[in-house]
Amino acid sequence: MRRAQLVSTDGGIVEVRLNNRPELRQQHGFVHGGVISYLADNAVTFAGGIALGGDAVTAHCTVDFARPATGEYLIARAHSVSSTRNQAVCHCAVYSIDGDTERIVAVAQGTVVTARTS
Repeated sequence: MRRAQLVSTDGGIVEVRLNNRPELRQQHGFVHGGVISYLADNAVTFAGGIALGGDAVTAHCTVDFARPATGEYLIARAHSVSSTRNQAVCHCAVYSIDGDTERIVAVAQGTVVTARTS
């Protein structure tokens, strides 16, 4: 897999997966924080879109890093914690997966709004 992949939306919990590859790592060999933020933002937007019932965009997203990301792949799990007609607040946890071991590497919270074309 060369890009992030939406793996699941079961029960309103979104899972987005990204394989760990050399070009995604920073100078210390860990997955770059920008890549982790990208993954969290995508998961938050999908979760918000589900909660809002259609196209959505992230209006704000905050990511806190817990530990360096290594492992075979990363998975972001997100869900809406509160939603109105036009806005959803979503929580996301990003995990590093290595075999059967899951380690949390970041947590994020985002505000998602309905997409407008005008």
